[in-house]
Amino acid sequence: MTIYENSVQVLGGEAGNLEDYRDKVALIVNVASKCGLTPQYEGLEQLQRTYGDKGFTVLGFPCNQFLGQEPGTSEEIATFCSTTYGVSFPMFEKIEVNGEGRHRLYEELTKVQDADGEAGDIQWNFEKFLVTPGATEIVRFRPSVEPQDPAVIAAIEAHLPG
Repeated sequence: MTIYENSVQVLGGEAGNLEDYRDKVALIVNVASKCGLTPQYEGLEQLQRTYGDKGFTVLGFPCNQFLGQEPGTSEEIATFCSTTYGVSFPMFEKIEVNGEGRHRLYEELTKVQDADGEAGDIQWNFEKFLVTPGATEIVRFRPSVEPQDPAVIAAIEAHLPG
C-alpha cells in the first residue's frame, strides 16, 4: 500500500483522494486550532502561496488527540482556518494520528524516522511529513520545526517537480 491509497474525507464530508497529489511535493500536517503551535498555520499558508504553483501543496489533517486542542466541528474548523489564517490549502476531516483508532495514513507515516532516527507516535500537533512526488521519499519534521525552517524549505525546493 502507498499513502495515496488511503481513503480520506475532505473537510465538509465529501470523499477525498490522496491520489490527486501523487505528482506533487506534499507537506502532510496534523493541525489544531487551539494549540500553542497554531500560529504555524501562517507559515504553512506562506509555503502554499510560495510553492503552490510549482508542484507543492500542504495537506492539513485536524486532530483532537492532544489535550482536546481541535474541538470544533468541520464547519468551525474551516471558518477558523479561512478567517484567521487565510488557509487555501486542502483540509481534511478530523482523524486520529495515534492509538487504536489511528488513521491508516498515519499508520504508514509513523514508520518514518525523524532526523534523529526516531520513528513512532506523533508527538504533538503540527508534526510534518514532506512526501516527494510518488512518495519515493518521506522526510519527517517534529512539531517544533517551523514551516519556514531552512531544512523544510530546502527539502521542498530539492524535490519540486520539473
